[in-house]
Amino acid sequence: MLIATARRSDEEMVARIERHRRDRACRVPAMATIEEPLALATVIGRHTGPKVLLVVDCLTLWLTNRLWADHGDAASASAVLLQAIGAAAGPIVLVSNEIGLGVVPMGREVRAFVDALGQLNQQVARACQRVTLMAAGLPLGLKDLA
Repeated sequence: MLIATARRSDEEMVARIERHRRDRACRVPAMATIEEPLALATVIGRHTGPKVLLVVDCLTLWLTNRLWADHGDAASASAVLLQAIGAAAGPIVLVSNEIGLGVVPMGREVRAFVDALGQLNQQVARACQRVTLMAAGLPLGLKDLA
């Protein structure tokens, strides 16, 4: 089951979401999709199971949505998400972006977002058995406790 976190914020994003839906329908027609931009922990808790693979795409958009909704403070939502990940009864694949590898952004808000996503990625990585960095379509194993 895919949990998609994108919001239909403008025409380009609506088109992007529709393209992703069509692509998934061709590649994995049996995969169910839930679109949830904010209540990610609730959806994980509701749909986790020993024989259910959850794929969350993506934490970067989820954090953006939380920061927007919470006016800059998404720490409590992140803590609840980490609890849901830890309590999951089945496997979860979490997709996130690593945006802290480039130059330091010029704007205060953008730097704050880079820091917040970096903190979230670190917290999630600690909670997960396996962490893989994808670069140029190639996997780089960072952690494997399985």
